[in-house]
Amino acid sequence: MSDYIPYGRQHISQEDINAVVEVLRSDWITQGPAIERFEQAVANYCGAKYAIAVSSATAALHIACLAVGLGEGDHLWTSPNSFVASANCGLYCGAKVNFVDIDHHTYNLSIEELEHKLAWAEQQGCLPKVLIPVHFAGQCSEMEKIAALSQHYGFKVIEDASHAIGGKHQGEPIGNCKFSDITVFSFHPVKIITSGEGGMLLTNQEKLYQKLIRLRSHGITRNPELMEGEPHGSWYYQQLDLGFNYRMTDIQASLGISQMQRIDKFVERRRFLAERYNQMLQDLPLVLPWQHPDTMSSWHLYVMRLKLDKINKTHQQVFEEMRRDGIGVNLHYIPIHTQPYYQKLGFKLGDFPNTETYYQEAISIPIYYALTHNEQDQVVMAIKQTLLSEKNMS
Repeated sequence: MSDYIPYGRQHISQEDINAVVEVLRSDWITQGPAIERFEQAVANYCGAKYAIAVSSATAALHIACLAVGLGEGDHLWTSPNSFVASANCGLYCGAKVNFVDIDHHTYNLSIEELEHKLAWAEQQGCLPKVLIPVHFAGQCSEMEKIAALSQHYGFKVIEDASHAIGGKHQGEPIGNCKFSDITVFSFHPVKIITSGEGGMLLTNQEKLYQKLIRLRSHGITRNPELMEGEPHGSWYYQQLDLGFNYRMTDIQASLGISQMQRIDKFVERRRFLAERYNQMLQDLPLVLPWQHPDTMSSWHLYVMRLKLDKINKTHQQVFEEMRRDGIGVNLHYIPIHTQPYYQKLGFKLGDFPNTETYYQEAISIPIYYALTHNEQDQVVMAIKQTLLSEKNMS
C-alpha cells in the first residue's frame, strides 16, 4: 500500500550512504577502525568511559549478564513489558528469570513493586543477582532509586536502554552508567539511530570492559598482559573465556557513526511529534503517555491506551480498523510471562496484573523522524474516525 504509514521507519541520508560506500571501498569491512570510532562517538555522547559494539542488543544483553557473573541457578529480574530478549538473556546463562510488575504511568517496572518483591525475596533466600530495568518507549526508569536498592540488596544493574539513546535522566544522558554497571543500546532500523542490526554496551568499569571485549569475540585476547604465560610471538592469542561471535562489522559501524551526527535532530523531531500528538488527541477517550519530571524521553514509541469503557469497540477492533485505514499501528508488548515458553516455566495469567491490563488497552501509533505533519494528521483522523464512529467489525 503506497500510502501506508508504519509505526516506525529508519531515516537514511545520502551522507549515510556515502559513509557505507567509503567503507566498502576500504581495506576493512569487518572489524576495523570504524568500530572504534563508533564506540568512541557513543561513549562521548553518553558520558561513559567505555563502549563495546556488538551484533545486536540481544547479544549485548547476553554478554552483559555473563560479564557481571550471572550463572546457573542465579536469579535475574526484569520487566514483563518488554521484548522477550530482556528475559531470555538470563535463561541463556542458566539463571532463573522473574519479573517485576510495571508502574501504571511510565510502563517501566514499578519501584514500589520492586521494593516489596525484594523484601519478600530476602526472606525466601532468592534475591536477584541481576536486575534489568527496561527504559520503555525511551523513558528512563527511576535509576537513582534502583541504584539505592542495588546497594542495599547487592544485585547488579544492567539498563536495557534499547529504546532510549538520546534520552536524559535528571538532565544527564542515558547511558552514562551513573546508576548501573552496564547500559545496553539497540540500533535496529526502527530505533532512534540505526546501524542496520547492531547493539552497544557502555560501562565505566575497566574490568567489565575487558571481559565484554573478549566475550564478543570467542573469549580471545591478544593482549600479552592478560595472557597466562609468555606469548609465542606476535601472532599469538589465547582464549580466556567461552565467548561468542557477536562482532559488529565496519559496514554497520560506518552507518552508525553517520547517524550519530544527527541523533539530537532525530530526538528533537520525535519530541515535537509526541507533543503534537498530545495536543491533537487530548479530548479523545484515550490515556496518553505520561512523562516523569526527572526524565526526557527519546520517544522511540508513542503508546496510547484505550478507555475501553468509553468506546463502543474492542481493543482488537480498533487495532484492525486502523490497519485497514493504512495506519501501521503495533503493540508493544505482549507480556513476556504470557508467552507459551514462559508459561511452561510456571508463569500464569494474573501474575503481573498491571502489565496485563496495559496490554489489553495499548496501541503504538506511528512516530519517526520523517513522519510529516500531513501523515500525522492522517493518523489522528483515523484514530478519531475509529474511536468515535459507531460501526463494528463484521
